[in-house]
Amino acid sequence: MHFRSLKKILITPNAPFDKYLRGDKKAISQRAIKGYMLFKTKGCIACHNGINIGGNLYNKFGIYGDTESKELGRYAITHKEEDKYVFKVPSLRNVSLTAPYLHDGRASSLKEVVNLMFKYQLGRRIHGEELRDIVSFLQSLTGELPEIVKDINGSME
Repeated sequence: MHFRSLKKILITPNAPFDKYLRGDKKAISQRAIKGYMLFKTKGCIACHNGINIGGNLYNKFGIYGDTESKELGRYAITHKEEDKYVFKVPSLRNVSLTAPYLHDGRASSLKEVVNLMFKYQLGRRIHGEELRDIVSFLQSLTGELPEIVKDINGSME
């Protein structure tokens, strides 16, 4: 199978969140709905937007602090100083299935990566119920993988 074809079927626009957007208000939990509202109002949607909920642009990792990243991002290709620590913003489709997170795998859970993103990208802290709400929203982005993906990767358990 061609990579572009495989990439398209990994998008799975049939997640509970998509059903919610199409009008099924019971497709996701109240916690996930609150998380979606927080995702928008806290600024996450500025980079993670569109049908893929990201994957549309490049951005610097570490806007609000040194992330101590050993990976230099686009700089490794362009050798332009302004491209240091610039990475493609990933799609959040099926994000609950794709740990470890970030370009260097430093975060092993959704809670951990959300905390890191708030710290380095938004310059704020998040904890408690708001953190749980956003994680619940992120989990609602998981769609059912097509059988062909399961066949390619074996059991997706």
